[in-house]
Amino acid sequence: MTTDEIVEVAEDFVQDAHLFAELLRAGGPVRRVRLPPRGLPCYLVTGFAEARAVLADPRLRKNSQGIRDLYEAKLPPEATQGNLGQDLSWHMLNSDPPDHTRLRKLVNKAFTSRTVARLRPRVEEITAELLDALAGQEKADLVPSFAAPLPITVICELLGVREEDRADFSGWSKTLLSAPVRPEEMQAAAQNMLAYLTALIAQKRAEPAEDLLSDLVHASDDGDSLSEPELVSMAFLLLVAGHETTVNLIANGVLALLREPEQLARLRAEPALLPGAVEEFLRFDGPINLATLRFTAEPVEVGGVTIPAGEFVLASLLGANRDTERFPEPDRLDITRAAGGHLAFGHGIHYCVGAPLARLEAEIALGGLLARFPALALDAKPDELVYRPSSLVHGLEALPVRLR
Repeated sequence: MTTDEIVEVAEDFVQDAHLFAELLRAGGPVRRVRLPPRGLPCYLVTGFAEARAVLADPRLRKNSQGIRDLYEAKLPPEATQGNLGQDLSWHMLNSDPPDHTRLRKLVNKAFTSRTVARLRPRVEEITAELLDALAGQEKADLVPSFAAPLPITVICELLGVREEDRADFSGWSKTLLSAPVRPEEMQAAAQNMLAYLTALIAQKRAEPAEDLLSDLVHASDDGDSLSEPELVSMAFLLLVAGHETTVNLIANGVLALLREPEQLARLRAEPALLPGAVEEFLRFDGPINLATLRFTAEPVEVGGVTIPAGEFVLASLLGANRDTERFPEPDRLDITRAAGGHLAFGHGIHYCVGAPLARLEAEIALGGLLARFPALALDAKPDELVYRPSSLVHGLEALPVRLR
């Protein structure tokens, strides 16, 4: 089946991304859409089987030069202003084999389950410190006070970012992942991030420390190493992806529980359910809305739709994870559900390298929060909660709660 119909997507679709995906999927698992804020034409995939297929299909490419060229071909010049420059784009998420294979091999060892398990004591320590700071309060916004600082602290310590620099870095990251943002703001954030990371890498080269960024600067695998642009881009990817995903996983998980008192009570009574519950939080209300851009190098048939060569394709991870064809009663939170196989961390060669760390942080954070505050409750009406204006990350601007 082919169709020329293009669905014009409303600017505020991220405020009810699950309903949007459900309505879109009702017309078929693959639809042509035009996405805000710049009117980008693409094919949006909301079916589970179809999304899983496109995420692993080598005919769909991700290299930054190809995406940039296609982006400029499909949009007028004024609509492409403010995009990230190539200096932050030479990382493994924006590359295809064999480049991707080489880049990923150099960072994989830092994020294995065994390596991440060694971080547990430090994650528990940071969590306890944040909970101690909340203990004397009656109310709090859990995003800036708990969900955000935990993963930011962990990834910055892992990479060797100074504590006094973390607030600036977090601000630049939020600007780069939000929309709509004025072009000059985007450019300023990108330039500040680039300048900072370039200087930090120079420091790690001159004075290596026991951190991941120093390891990457001096990494060599079969005589291979990262070039300067690759180092800067990889540092950017690991720092941004290493905290943005987990911030939203923690906050979305807390919100899901506070809206389902029976599930909350059961998890309090049976903390051993936490690892499985984290998988259900990932499936039910994951931290990523639409996966990053891919483009077709040749015609590809998906879900009965033939996508021509030279077209952008986006997979809705939120939509796929609530597809009734894969998960029965997908709109119901069930912390005992066998939620394995969800697509919250993607699929294929671009599967999130930081998934083990995100799972560990979420498990420790949620377990600690529920144990410390037995009276935890939502301090806002559902329609008062606002999601960040981003088609990529699926996260709350704020999560007001009552602690006592």
